[in-house]
Amino acid sequence: MSGSAFHLTVIAKEPVAGRVKTRLVPPLSHRQAADIARACLVDTFAAVTATVADLDGVAPVALIDGAPGEWIPPGYHVFEQRGDGLGERLRNGFADLGPGVIIGMDTPSVGPLLADAIASVRAGHDVLGMTFDGGYWGIGLGCPDGSEFDDVPMSTDHTGQAQLDRLIALEREVDILGTVPDLDHYDDIATMVGLLPGSELERVAARL
Repeated sequence: MSGSAFHLTVIAKEPVAGRVKTRLVPPLSHRQAADIARACLVDTFAAVTATVADLDGVAPVALIDGAPGEWIPPGYHVFEQRGDGLGERLRNGFADLGPGVIIGMDTPSVGPLLADAIASVRAGHDVLGMTFDGGYWGIGLGCPDGSEFDDVPMSTDHTGQAQLDRLIALEREVDILGTVPDLDHYDDIATMVGLLPGSELERVAARL
């Protein structure tokens, strides 16, 4: 990542049937659920690629659990996730990468918000983008020190608020980005497709 002061990172799991999007099964099969996960990855990486193309000094990064695949576009720096839980993996990700923004793979509609996230981090602020189910789709840290994820419960309906409370307790200046839906359940597919006309997700969903 030579020459890049900041990163815009997708934290993602390899889309292997039976390991991803298991809450879509049933009505989908594990193979179909993995196809949905791959489509979300393709669209999320496309949003990151478009954002970094217009920014100087921002490296596109894939922080992966599993084997990298063709769903990672050319030009990305690829790092392996380290740690047992999501909080530990986020902490280690920022330790490896430094100041920047890490987003998940379940909210490919966040493209229009990513430039603002990077602008906040450039200003030395932290940034948080929430999801409607109580989680968060992305977090940016202007000066990560490893303490940002202490005692923050992951994968609950109040993870987003708990993360915000933690950053405030650390006396960080936090910029809040837009709240968006994520794709966890079968009914979420139609909602996401409506936000992403012409996307890979729309193409894959049309086959289901």
